[in-house]
Amino acid sequence: MGFSKKVVLIIQKLLFKVVLFTTMVLDFLKKRLSPFKNQLLSHRYVKNGVNYYKTRPKWIRTTLKTIIFSFLFFVALDFIFPLNIKDDYSKMVYSSDNKLLFATLNSNDKWRMKCDLDEITPLLQKTVVEKEDKYFWIHPGINPFSIFRAVFNNITRGKRTSGASTITMQVARLLEPKERTYLSKVKEIFRAFQLEWHFSKREILQLYINLAPYGGNIEGMKSAAWFYLDQKPQTLSLAQIVTLSIIPNNPNMIKPGAELGRLNSERNRWLTYFAKEHIFENSIIEDAKLEPLNFERQSRPMDAPHLSWRLIQKYPDSLEIHSTINAEIQHKSEELVKNYSASLQYMNITNAAVMIVDNNRGEVVGYIGSADFHNHRNSGQVDGVQAIRSPGSTLKPYLYALAIDKGLITPKMMIADVPINFDGYAPQNYDEKYRGMVTVEHALAQSLNIPAVKILNDYGINQFINMMVKAGFRRVKLDHNKLGLSIILGGCGVKLEELCNLFSSFAHKGVYIPSRFIQGQKTGNPTPLISEAASYLITENLTKLERPDMPMMWSNSTSLPKIAWKTGTSYGRRDAWSVGYNRDYTIAVWLGNFDGTGTPELTGAHIATPLLFQLFNAIDITQERKWFAPPKTIDFRIVCSESGLPPSDFCTNTTIDYYIPGVSPYQRCEHLKEVYVNEKETMSYCRTCLPSKGYKTKYYPNYLPELVNFFEEEKRPYNKIPEHNPACNRIFNTLAPTITSLGDGMEYILISGENQQLMLKCNADNTVKKVWWYINNRLIQQAKVTERVFFTPTAGNHKISCTDDRGRNTDIWIKVKII
Repeated sequence: MGFSKKVVLIIQKLLFKVVLFTTMVLDFLKKRLSPFKNQLLSHRYVKNGVNYYKTRPKWIRTTLKTIIFSFLFFVALDFIFPLNIKDDYSKMVYSSDNKLLFATLNSNDKWRMKCDLDEITPLLQKTVVEKEDKYFWIHPGINPFSIFRAVFNNITRGKRTSGASTITMQVARLLEPKERTYLSKVKEIFRAFQLEWHFSKREILQLYINLAPYGGNIEGMKSAAWFYLDQKPQTLSLAQIVTLSIIPNNPNMIKPGAELGRLNSERNRWLTYFAKEHIFENSIIEDAKLEPLNFERQSRPMDAPHLSWRLIQKYPDSLEIHSTINAEIQHKSEELVKNYSASLQYMNITNAAVMIVDNNRGEVVGYIGSADFHNHRNSGQVDGVQAIRSPGSTLKPYLYALAIDKGLITPKMMIADVPINFDGYAPQNYDEKYRGMVTVEHALAQSLNIPAVKILNDYGINQFINMMVKAGFRRVKLDHNKLGLSIILGGCGVKLEELCNLFSSFAHKGVYIPSRFIQGQKTGNPTPLISEAASYLITENLTKLERPDMPMMWSNSTSLPKIAWKTGTSYGRRDAWSVGYNRDYTIAVWLGNFDGTGTPELTGAHIATPLLFQLFNAIDITQERKWFAPPKTIDFRIVCSESGLPPSDFCTNTTIDYYIPGVSPYQRCEHLKEVYVNEKETMSYCRTCLPSKGYKTKYYPNYLPELVNFFEEEKRPYNKIPEHNPACNRIFNTLAPTITSLGDGMEYILISGENQQLMLKCNADNTVKKVWWYINNRLIQQAKVTERVFFTPTAGNHKISCTDDRGRNTDIWIKVKII
């Protein structure tokens, strides 16, 4: 649109307003004022009981008409040229103790912090009014005597020697800055009348205090009080208020390098004036004169910048946001994270993120999104608290707690840590070592991968994902159909914030309460995730010190904090995690690189945990005074040391274990099985082929098939059941071989011409010596149980069968695609 068209549109809008307003005025005069016409222009008197009207003198009639016309003219102009007062202020974020953490520039790149009416103390109000406009409370927006004096002086002396601007006129000028001309002054007077018409005196004073210039891009007394005195308006002394009230008249007095002596002299001059006018008591004035002038430009408030920007974007209409951040904890944490991260730069570990939750209040008291917000080279403005990363092993405590509640495990129960295949997925431990049978508590303390995947497989992957969603993991909810057993080893996306809330649930006795960022914010109803008993058992396990993720430098330290914690390291060493909690605080720590670059030294144990310990020692000095008490819902029982289950008659070694009555597994120990063998113990029998004499009974370890397979592959000696009677013709219906490779229902894509082969492997009962492999019911090879068998497939669907020497059979189906 051209310039001429814009002008035409503006004129059309103005004419429309004029016509509309004229119509309204005429209608008002006709309907509302006509009954009063005689009373305004004439006066009534009564003679002999009759009303008579006598026209008022002409000068009175003219004056009344002028007043009415002027008023209507003003109302018309006020309608056509309305005031334009934008709520254009800086946005501020405060800590829980009402300290300013963060502030933004307004749309004009000015620091203009809004000073509310309740922040304008009587001392501040009185000082400003007495200095700037002592008749402020009684004039209608302008002071006619001051205007007359100013005009007279300007004419007689030929130059401007005194001003006539009231506070209201100054507000008008600050709202619409213009060159100092007589026409501008007329407009300023009109705007002053408008301000008085639409606002109360206190509101006008508030506008002045918020708009007054204080040099550079600082506007308003609240901004000046913070930037020059590091105080709030409510806490300013008389001397400070007078000092700040001087600056708007001459902002050059506070330019960098300016001599503050001049400002100090001007302050004392006004204090002397106040004394002469008896505005304040002499003792108060004298004390104010002796107060030193501490006037220094403060740096921009930049504490908790990531959270502050997050809250400002979430609440765009709020000028003041009162967060739950503890200013002291935030400051300590920022310094610790920055210094600690700097010490890791030589390892190419460039960033860190931390979130601290007060468990008692459910509030976030510390929030560090990156090691250094101002470090653009390392993407310091990225918020690591909200970044989606791989959690490594940090989800294992949650799974173990859920499994405890489901009655699958107790702390002393034994679980196999040996190679195993779950339909094509073969997890490995972090150190690529295997330990045979271990207790559940040992598996969690050592963060073993294979037991965790086994427990997840028994618990149910879909059920676990649903519980993850219940605990607030949003990415897991989105990726629900893509996730598998690898989720427990870090095969999903989570946020540090989500992990912190999850571990805080352990401190809340198993109840999930999303942490608050805003004071008084409602976060919804608490959601029970696990029982108090399971929460306590996991907490006790995570408090153990004999574990591989204990940093060497802290193993014998007297300053080791009393906390429960879990570490995690993602695949490729891209993320290092350590999340810990006690009754008062939960702290989640992440270290790594925002671009996803992995580093050999990056582990949760040796990189993230030392920072976690430092943070706990810095913010919580009462860690040792109180700890979690065991709930009444758990009890002790004697269990077999070999299985962790209630002992049978053959169990000789026992121990004490926690359990949940009515929930924990109650079946008796079966770590041994009774076997019929010949006198030389070289052959075993079943009841079908048991001879009438020449045999005896003996107990043998009841090993799982995968454990037997592990012993055979590792050439480890074990108490093996003798070979079954070869003359026995009984076909067994239980303990059929388990095909661990390939995966049932899987599709395998091979490249044409590459002569690629697929591998077959199984686990079987410890009495099995040989197995037979079939492809589409055609025998391809007889093999030992631990032997790997390879074959070259054709395209299409194939039935894979494995039969052991007891006649037990297992079938799976696969699909082969050749491209």
